[in-house]
Amino acid sequence: MHPAFSVVFLTTLIGAGQGLFLALFTVESYAAFGLLPAQTNGLYAVGSAIAMVLLVLGLIASFFHLGHPERAWRAATQWRTSWLSREVIVLPAFMGTVFLYGMAHWLGINPVLAQLPSGAPVNVTAVLGVVGTVLAFALYVCTGMIYACLRFLREWHTPLTVINYILLGGASGFTLAAALAADVAPDVMPVLAGWALIITALGLIGRVAALIRNARLKPKSSLQTAIGIKHPKIAQKAQGMMGGAFNTREFFHGRPGSVLRAVKWIFLLGAFAVPSVLLGLGLVSMAGDVLAFAFVVQYLGLLAERWFFFAQANHPQNLYYQSVA
Repeated sequence: MHPAFSVVFLTTLIGAGQGLFLALFTVESYAAFGLLPAQTNGLYAVGSAIAMVLLVLGLIASFFHLGHPERAWRAATQWRTSWLSREVIVLPAFMGTVFLYGMAHWLGINPVLAQLPSGAPVNVTAVLGVVGTVLAFALYVCTGMIYACLRFLREWHTPLTVINYILLGGASGFTLAAALAADVAPDVMPVLAGWALIITALGLIGRVAALIRNARLKPKSSLQTAIGIKHPKIAQKAQGMMGGAFNTREFFHGRPGSVLRAVKWIFLLGAFAVPSVLLGLGLVSMAGDVLAFAFVVQYLGLLAERWFFFAQANHPQNLYYQSVA
């Protein structure tokens, strides 16, 4: 498939924003149960603002993929059958929840509504955090299922697609949260950096599993079935239509195999190996700049990973347009 950079930025930016919000609420939940020291509202307010910036940037990037942006609202009308429609509904709901969560902390409006038997308070931000967590995972599922539901693109049609969207978004979000905590809340930074390391390792396992699975896929179709001719020897001599067309532009990336192999190693190093080393160094040295650099490297690696994710998918129509694909 042809990777659209608008979608590459959309999925990586909102994924990091979702992960950052989950990291913030993890800290607040731990603190409510006495597993971490209570933090000032500044950590949650600043973190929510950064998450909102990432989500808004992702939303803006999505409009560059639309032929008629003024009709974008129509995408929500098919929510009964379309995962894209469900994503269009869940994304603004999640953004609204993150906004309310951050504002509640920033303004200090956080009354206790109830108390659990353990003594943990159930306040406004706890309720918003639970709602936001549900919406964050729902958004991960909706985004991943947009691609995983396409049976004819076998590289995507696997539960690993959704799993990897969750893990990679969570890894980048927790890495960013660790970098933020190093400056705002140093006492919770080790927990966030530790979780970032764990989720990054799980993301590596999931992504390698997908690579191994996809490498073993065997085409169900052939050139003979693509054009309906059973002759054993068929060679395409001309592209047809005297040049390129929508099919030849949008369903193939147009890069040689060497480029895909290079990008694969770039994202394996950039999204997983190098950030893991930097997270370990930052955890030992308590250096926020190292953790911030880890996030930058990981995000750039995830851009390469998402480009590879789209480029690796081999549309069946390329059997027909083989002189181009």
